[in-house]
Amino acid sequence: MLSEKLQAAINDQINAELWSAYLYLAMSLDAEAKGYKGVANWFYVQWLEEQDHARIFMNYLNSRDCKVELQPIAEVRTEWTSVLEMFQETLRHEKIVTARINNLAAIAAEDKDFASSNMLVWFINEQVEEEESARDMIFATEAVEGNKYGMYQLDKELATRTYTQASPLATTAE
Repeated sequence: MLSEKLQAAINDQINAELWSAYLYLAMSLDAEAKGYKGVANWFYVQWLEEQDHARIFMNYLNSRDCKVELQPIAEVRTEWTSVLEMFQETLRHEKIVTARINNLAAIAAEDKDFASSNMLVWFINEQVEEEESARDMIFATEAVEGNKYGMYQLDKELATRTYTQASPLATTAE
């Protein structure tokens, strides 16, 4: 059984992951409304990934005989002035998520809960990838800033991004 502190923190993280999904869906819709279908696709894939993250935490709580307690999802911003601003906000947000995951790992370590520590390793590695991806998108967007053809090419490239189910879910029945 998980400690009450860790169980509450994971339930809070489920809410944070669902809020993240909602944020990326809002970014996807805003990008599409502005004609950036590839950027919209990139954020749509992010939306799907964040839902996976929430589901992994839900599955983990269920596997440890703990109650998943869904909470209301707070409102998210729905408009950005540019694609660059979207990616800059993405990096800021992912750094917050990283801090939250690190906090979960600290609680698990404090509790000497090795199963939870082991489960959180996947999320720690995922956050390294998430921050790197956001930085790469900032770099790519800055490289074409002010160049309509460059932005067109970047948008086309982002349209090719595909969703891959998170590996911890690959072995579970949905």
